[in-house]
Amino acid sequence: MESTDMTYLELSEDGGGPHKFYEVTVSGPQVTITYGRIGESGQTKITSFPTEAKAQAAAAKKIGEKTRRGYASAVRGVRQRRSVTRRAIASTRSTAQQAPVLWSFASGASAFGIFVDEQRCWVGNQRGDVYTVTHDGTVTSRYRLPDGVKCIVADDFWIYAGCDDGKVYDLTGKVPRAAYEIAADVDIYWLDIHDGILGVSDRAGRITTIDYEDEFQWARTGRGDSAWMVRCDEDAVYHGHSGGVARYTTEGALVWENQGAGDVLFGWQEEHSVYAGTARSAVHRLAKGDGRVEAVYRCDAAVYSCATSPGGRHVFAGDSHSSIYCFDASGERLWKLGTGCGSAFSMQYLDERLYIVTTDGSLACVDASEAAIAAARTGTVPQRVDVKAAASLAVVEPSVVVETTTYTGDGVVVECVREGERLRVHVLSPGYESWNVQFPKDIREPGARYLVEGVRSAARGGFYRAYGEIKRLL
Repeated sequence: MESTDMTYLELSEDGGGPHKFYEVTVSGPQVTITYGRIGESGQTKITSFPTEAKAQAAAAKKIGEKTRRGYASAVRGVRQRRSVTRRAIASTRSTAQQAPVLWSFASGASAFGIFVDEQRCWVGNQRGDVYTVTHDGTVTSRYRLPDGVKCIVADDFWIYAGCDDGKVYDLTGKVPRAAYEIAADVDIYWLDIHDGILGVSDRAGRITTIDYEDEFQWARTGRGDSAWMVRCDEDAVYHGHSGGVARYTTEGALVWENQGAGDVLFGWQEEHSVYAGTARSAVHRLAKGDGRVEAVYRCDAAVYSCATSPGGRHVFAGDSHSSIYCFDASGERLWKLGTGCGSAFSMQYLDERLYIVTTDGSLACVDASEAAIAAARTGTVPQRVDVKAAASLAVVEPSVVVETTTYTGDGVVVECVREGERLRVHVLSPGYESWNVQFPKDIREPGARYLVEGVRSAARGGFYRAYGEIKRLL
């Protein structure tokens, strides 16, 4: 009869430090590892070995690694899950005339996450659901992540969703894979990413950057708390919180601060300017170079979100009273209209359409063309289409299971190797540099080889990023 040994460890520090568990179970030649934040179910990974002795040795090695990092034996259930901040939902019905909403999709819970490209729209809500919807209002896919979605961001080809479980999931493959794991003491408020470098703003007013290998780079604490704004470009990181907006170099050096644009609730950027939506009922446009105020866009209530048309020709804002606004670049208000579906927590403009996600969980498409807005101001709006997801739509969840295959000549072969205490991935296929590959951490096994659809070099060079379906080579 096979024996079963279980070891349960926790790493928990007072004052908001790490709060994680790690459980290793050996049953015959099989090792089951479950890990995550204390009080949550976590993720499970199962590995089979040729013999029970090899399984015991592998388990002992894992336990040793964790104890050297500060984990200690504990009893499950004694420590409880730490609370996660949910954004307070204060939204009233707009008294303005109705906006020309072409269609709306009810995601099922209040929504912060949105990203729109030429092919589709993404919406992520506080229940952990992420949907994709075409521009004409057809739901095409659904993902279920382990916790509420704070935001959805894009970096070149890749789409990422930041969640309240402290992980950032890559949604560009067949199944979501954890690409980054934020420290347990960071209560995420917002994320942005540029060329593989992740910026994280949090409840305590900090800004933290993490590189493509999920390794800490630097952190800074602003003059305020509740940091709802982070925007990254190739030269800098822009950080907005209750005390204003600051610019840091990509190495973490402070360049400027603007404390006048305080109580920041949202951030946007164009090539030469950053935009801060504030609780003071205004959007401030700040010059990226020196932080000076270039324009102020006055609304009638706290600004939950903002966006621009290309080049900043028009500036859009969503307030806490379920109204959306449009201004010209100088700050003149052109219109104010009601959404009819809650206050816009996030928004994005594309091709004369304004896409918003709202307090009631809607993803709505607003016709922002001059003709449609002119008609709306006279009381003429199109009949809104209520989009529904098909009951047969498959729900895709994160997984650490990797399909196996034999090499057929298609794709790129990569290998996982141990370098000190880290597992790195390199390309084995000919014609590539000896750079590391950004690759999901949860499926790395030393000595394993994988077949990926392709790899692309980062714009700055120095590393590759795997994309598409991943399979383990036999």
